Amino acid sequence: MKASHFLAFLPLAFAAPAPAPVEKRAAPTVIAPVPAATVVGRSLLSVDSFMGIPFAQPPVGSLRLKPPQPLTSPLGIVDADDLLPTACPQFFFSVDAGGPISDALGTILNTPLFQKVTQASEDCLTINVQRPAGISASAKLPVLFWIFGGGFELGATQMYDGTSLVRESVAQGKPIVFVAVNYRVGGFGFLAGKEILADGSSNLGLLDQRLGLKWVADNIAAFGGDPNKVTIWGESAGSISVLDQMALYDGDNTYKGKPLFRAGIMNSGSIVPAERVDSAKAQAIYNEVVAAAGCSTKSDTLACLRSVDYTTYLNAANSVPGLLSYTSIALSYLPRPDGKVLTDSPDTLIATGKYAKVPFIVGDQEDEGTLFSLFTSNVSTIAELSNYLNDVFFPSTPKTVIDQLIATYGSISEDGSPFRTFLFNNWYPQFKRIAAILGDLTFTLTRRVFLDVATKVNPDVKSWSYLASYDFGTPILGTFHGSDLLQVFYGIKDNNAAKSIRGYYYSFIYDLDPNSNNTLDNWPQWKDGKKLMQFGADKNNLMNDDFRTDSYEFIKSNVDVFRI
Repeated sequence: MKASHFLAFLPLAFAAPAPAPVEKRAAPTVIAPVPAATVVGRSLLSVDSFMGIPFAQPPVGSLRLKPPQPLTSPLGIVDADDLLPTACPQFFFSVDAGGPISDALGTILNTPLFQKVTQASEDCLTINVQRPAGISASAKLPVLFWIFGGGFELGATQMYDGTSLVRESVAQGKPIVFVAVNYRVGGFGFLAGKEILADGSSNLGLLDQRLGLKWVADNIAAFGGDPNKVTIWGESAGSISVLDQMALYDGDNTYKGKPLFRAGIMNSGSIVPAERVDSAKAQAIYNEVVAAAGCSTKSDTLACLRSVDYTTYLNAANSVPGLLSYTSIALSYLPRPDGKVLTDSPDTLIATGKYAKVPFIVGDQEDEGTLFSLFTSNVSTIAELSNYLNDVFFPSTPKTVIDQLIATYGSISEDGSPFRTFLFNNWYPQFKRIAAILGDLTFTLTRRVFLDVATKVNPDVKSWSYLASYDFGTPILGTFHGSDLLQVFYGIKDNNAAKSIRGYYYSFIYDLDPNSNNTLDNWPQWKDGKKLMQFGADKNNLMNDDFRTDSYEFIKSNVDVFRI
């Protein structure tokens, strides 16, 4: 297939939703109690929106690279009328040069849907609340708490307007309150290293999310939401964050004696086995940032990072390898075990039952790894693939183990991604094999590991799982990572996938069961036969969660050596 054909398709796949017509109503006002604030929003398209409400002290100056601090003083009148609240500092992609695919993605991924923000600042810890217009404080609607994705490097609430989600929830007779939280990303939210560990300042992005949940517990009732009926939902890094929120503090998700959330939905991400905050890999990133900031000669390098000006630190934090590059999803920044907030690698915490036992839905796009495998075209042989995985992803893993993993992906026609496309779509000699391995290790088969282990540890906790195949046939990418944002979050494709997934989700948010009070096909719990709901553009099917069994068994048996 010609590159021009592939590139012509991409703008359609990534197109942002068209702006809605302006139909403003009188500005809604809510008195929030903690801290005391009069929050003034806007009403548009039968949805009240309160955007950019502060929930923490600005993490600037001496609070840079520190855990978020709650607000303690009354806020007075909060103007929450801006539909594009300030984003946290972003890790803007610099895509490897040299090819049309790289150039196109570099442009397309700088669209509002994925990355481009109108304004970014360190003073960014805000929360959005959207609800059906005019509801009273006594409505007690279930709350959907959204955690955005972006590889822990980018993302902001300004990219995710929940208007269509709220409107459709009303249309389906299951109205919700939608909440989206800003959290620090990249080197502002997930810098690691022994200095960070000693300072007690690791996993700051997860702590931002947790403080946002506490704000919901204190304030959402004033907006008509029920703090006892909160479901946390995320995509990609946001989905991984949902699992991490379940595992934080060994599963203690209580605040003032009550759970902060009662259920979770994970779209593309669950357990990510990770090395410690003070591991060699994490320390190398810290040292590189310190050097780029001009702090290497200082006796207290962390204090120096806090003292340099914003632009200097932003450039230093973004000087390390990024997501859409040769190093792919061997992330520079991600949640890492610190012994306190995230006490161990998530795979270990799940296996030992140290997580919140709440019902959950977890699933994947069929071709999770294709998007992240476009930048390794120089990997043309099995031997080069082995070296690549060993050097970039798992330097402490024995080479023989990596070779055994690769051997389970023997045929690109059967084991290559995009799956079910035989020998087609192999952009370069090892593309389909790399895409399959990265997708399975990071998303699809580690999802099955999570389900398998969690079901054995806590068999009474209800869970459902899915595989999305509604973009089958997309050249090169298949049903690629992130394509569910258009289908599920925005719902702008008026097809079976968007309608049914949202329908299942609203039922789950209301009754902790995706089958409750709807006319959709029965979706069995995963433990009842290990079945997946396969979402298609035109129809859904149940399928066995038993594909690539040899790869799955090998990953499951060696999960502790595949930590990033």
